[in-house]
Amino acid sequence: MVFFTSASFFIVLAALVVPAAILGLAERPLRGYGFAASCIMLAFLFASDRAAACSFLLFVVLSCAGVFLTLGSWKRGARSMAVYGASLALTCAPLVVYKLSAASGVGLLGFMGISYCTFRSVQVIIEIRDGLIDELPLVDYLYFLTFFAQITSGPIDRSRRFIEDAHHAYQRDEYADLLTRGIVLLLVGAVFQLVIATIVRDWYDPVAAVGIGGIPKLANLGLTGVAYQVAYAYGYGIYLFFDFAGYSLMAMGASYCFGIRCPRNFRAPFAAVDIKDFWNRWHITLSTWLRDFVFMRFTRVVARRHVFSTRLQTACAAYMVNMLFMGAWHGLTPSYLAYGAYHGILLAATEVYQKKSRFYKRNKKKTWYRALSWTVTMQLVFLGFALFSGQVQQIVEGMM
Repeated sequence: MVFFTSASFFIVLAALVVPAAILGLAERPLRGYGFAASCIMLAFLFASDRAAACSFLLFVVLSCAGVFLTLGSWKRGARSMAVYGASLALTCAPLVVYKLSAASGVGLLGFMGISYCTFRSVQVIIEIRDGLIDELPLVDYLYFLTFFAQITSGPIDRSRRFIEDAHHAYQRDEYADLLTRGIVLLLVGAVFQLVIATIVRDWYDPVAAVGIGGIPKLANLGLTGVAYQVAYAYGYGIYLFFDFAGYSLMAMGASYCFGIRCPRNFRAPFAAVDIKDFWNRWHITLSTWLRDFVFMRFTRVVARRHVFSTRLQTACAAYMVNMLFMGAWHGLTPSYLAYGAYHGILLAATEVYQKKSRFYKRNKKKTWYRALSWTVTMQLVFLGFALFSGQVQQIVEGMM
């Protein structure tokens, strides 16, 4: 079973939502049933891949060990940084092994959703260390870590918010509204991912078109050289949005049906007027996770040690570290790493420009300037998608 794309997924999901709806409308708790439904869905997900199932179970064991070792140390008052560091290493080990081995074409210890699960686990360990979490029942943690709707493609939820929803006693009208919104989000997400994204991919991608016995519509335009590559990059970027936003909307919809108010992942990203605005709209849960757990922490560490002489230099360095981390999280390939470096440079340059430019400060609210800024931003965004997809790498290799 493939989540959010196969017919079997939607059939099983519909069957599991019915009892959830009955419980919710009867004002009964959803936490226990939701966890059981997640276990059922994960059994279907890994049923045909024993290696992935074993990797997933190993990850869960290591993650629980890391979280509860840290929690135990902090509850005893020991607050051992050695335990904290070891717990982070233990939790991240499967992802590191997978990314390194995948870069060489092997892919050890991998399973669908390993990156998202690792972010959830790391977030919990860090927040225990920060004193934000002092109690965490095992079932609550397992439900958060393995919740089926968000496991393969996000959004990246936060444990305290998730667990609060899981324990929330919904009134009938409140749950009915949530259920209705969930069903609508599932339908809209399905249209995005299964219809619009498929049409767009058929338009620009020769591999996809050949796979369904057709010819990509882009080929009919008679474009060559740079014009073809630009059209391809735009086609891929539009496809990526509808595909990923569709997944995210369906994940939100499925979560709502089980009483979990999953956070939004996209907010009109193609309306962004600068690169910082774009990352506040695109893959929002990833960018906010990176902001909280990479950018801000890096900034505090280097500021405390006076590594840079100005706040602006610190911010620029933090943007580079933050986005390189983002690229590596996607994969240790030249395309992903270049994508991270590219956006790190753009964010740093934007920060300098907005802080230092008098021209920007005089004109930033004017309509003509916002229109110009939007135009430039979109070209930079779609060039980034060309890096992300490997298109630029293929062009460079073709020229060598």
